[in-house]
Amino acid sequence: MVLCLTLVCLFCGSILGVIYAVTQKPIAQAAQKALVESISKVLPEGGELSDAQQSQGFEYYTLTDGEVVTAYAVKSSAIGFGGSLTLMVGVLPDGTVYNTSVLSHSETPGLGAKCSTDKTFMEQWKNLGADKSLKLKKDGGDIDAITASTITSRAYTLAVSNAVEFVKSMNGGQNNE
Repeated sequence: MVLCLTLVCLFCGSILGVIYAVTQKPIAQAAQKALVESISKVLPEGGELSDAQQSQGFEYYTLTDGEVVTAYAVKSSAIGFGGSLTLMVGVLPDGTVYNTSVLSHSETPGLGAKCSTDKTFMEQWKNLGADKSLKLKKDGGDIDAITASTITSRAYTLAVSNAVEFVKSMNGGQNNE
């Protein structure tokens, strides 16, 4: 019985190892493609995009026109109702949110998951001025929440707010570190 169980475990482990080896590269390519598409959604057209940079716990990209930074794409996360909510946030140097895009989430289907499909919720982030309060209306801000998804809406807003604060801490595209 022990020999039989050991052989079954070895066989199953081998199959899982082969499947992992075969799917590892396509999964990485799909993730990279999603990242590139997300960056293109949140930044204005034109200019030269930098490679990924790290600072203050954020991964970010800069869009430059010559020597001048015209926009930042910041990868930002917050904890929602179902777990981590990761966004790509396009922010102009003055703190204006150019656009946002959901990279990943584990929110409840039909409720919090609407953060990536609800047109009304997503449209309010486009060209959101630096003068707007990045809080939900029920918390005294300017952002409309997704119906029945206050926790997800707060997490989304927090992730955007964190990205904006990070960009404000930048000085002409150079870290203040």
